Amino acid sequence: MSTGLRERKKERTRAAIRRAARSIAASHGWETATVERIAAEAEVSPSTVVRYFPVREDIVLTDDADDRLEALLRARPAGEDPLESLRAVLTEAVGTALEADPEEIRLRAQLMAGTPAVRARLTETTAETGRRLARALADRTGRAPDDLEVRVFTAAVLGALREATLYWAEHGLTEDLMALMHRTVDTLKAGPALPARP
Repeated sequence: MSTGLRERKKERTRAAIRRAARSIAASHGWETATVERIAAEAEVSPSTVVRYFPVREDIVLTDDADDRLEALLRARPAGEDPLESLRAVLTEAVGTALEADPEEIRLRAQLMAGTPAVRARLTETTAETGRRLARALADRTGRAPDDLEVRVFTAAVLGALREATLYWAEHGLTEDLMALMHRTVDTLKAGPALPARP
């Protein structure tokens, strides 16, 4: 089997596992989406599910976008404000995902808000994404990859956007997620003050 064919088969299997997990979680709740049930729905073995997703929550949380996010960030205009660079990259990624599969994004947000195991795993996956984006920001700003300010800045932005997504889910998914993300970045840009709302 050629490398290209093998990779396409792996991607189809990964997609089938994700579809199965989403379907079960949407209909019956995440607790019922066991490895065995996901495997049966996806028509693969339980060991295949575990091989592709060693952590079950990653089936609904990860989408292999970190490489793309890092590349997009590195491609932003030189000298652009780092916060605006992250705004552009992250809102583009979310906007693209919303256009491609809005129901997946809605389900993911609901699981993040309502399932402690998913939210806990989200913290870990967000930290990994943050390390990759921090590396790109460090290169763009001439700082060291492990620079404290770079780490704090990146973690603050990703954490704030995670809160925007949780807010969206906790308020019934009725607001415009993209608008919420822009509001979130604008809040960060204004600084740590929290003025009374007019």
